[in-house]
Amino acid sequence: MEAKDYARQALGEKGTVSQVYWVACGGSAIDLYPAHCLLNATSKSIVSGIHTAAEFSAFPPAQLGAHSVVVTCSHSGGTPETIAATRLAKERGAYVLTMTNRAGSKIDNGEWPCWVYEWEDDTPQAARPAGFSLAFAAELMAAQDGYDGGEALAHGLAQLDSTIAAAKPRVTADLGPRFVELCRQHDFLYVLGSGPTFCQTYGFAICSLMEMQWQNCSYVNSAEYFHGPFECTEDGVFYFLQKGAGANRAIDERAERFLRTHTNDLMVLDSAAYGMADVDESVRTYLDPIFFYEMNVTLRGERGKAFDHDPDVRRYMGVVEY
Repeated sequence: MEAKDYARQALGEKGTVSQVYWVACGGSAIDLYPAHCLLNATSKSIVSGIHTAAEFSAFPPAQLGAHSVVVTCSHSGGTPETIAATRLAKERGAYVLTMTNRAGSKIDNGEWPCWVYEWEDDTPQAARPAGFSLAFAAELMAAQDGYDGGEALAHGLAQLDSTIAAAKPRVTADLGPRFVELCRQHDFLYVLGSGPTFCQTYGFAICSLMEMQWQNCSYVNSAEYFHGPFECTEDGVFYFLQKGAGANRAIDERAERFLRTHTNDLMVLDSAAYGMADVDESVRTYLDPIFFYEMNVTLRGERGKAFDHDPDVRRYMGVVEY
């Protein structure tokens, strides 16, 4: 089944969808964030919420019920918090759709619809969770709100495959060596971004760098930078700015202007300079995060090679009890 089939199934079962809740942990939650942003910014009939799985179970939304759709994702298929949240959503009467990379895993158990996706280097972006969830949101809105942006979204997702393929070697050459050198010079860095891309600001920090490289860092929303964090800005402090090409670009540009005059260790990855400016403006904001994810992977790979630190190595996750 495709995203449109699951959307029709949800609408057929619920009649009207009033809420969509996106629920997962870590990188899986990050993949769902662009769809949440698209739905909240576009739909007049559906309220969207995004939750970490443990928090969703600890204090579930009061509106969770018969007119809710809950989309959960567990890449491994065995994330206990996500399975528990999925089960709670079903018990509350919601239409539940899960996603996983592992067919036959604990979350793909026949209790609810489950979309099993591939995760290979050549898997198209439209066939990965971020692209699929965007398409699912678009289909719900097309049915309930008359949303007509689905074609532009599908075209943009298709564009991403070639845009990313062209950008990776350029980002490696343009930014890789300096990123590695600044990581050698600094035990800590700040990662900035905003809008839907903020999920990848968060993801670059907690997943690519902290989890996969054991690099101490922190994430800051560019929109919040001037409401406290900029007081830490000075020469010798490493900042990495993810500069978006969409509606949030002016927010990132404001942070960039200040950073360029107040620190000597700034790196900027501008998605517009690497092909995202060619994506339809109406959907670019929501596709930028997918671009930044792939560049995060590229840069963590460059750091990993330079530091002889395989991104797949863990010392706690899946190794010890927690």
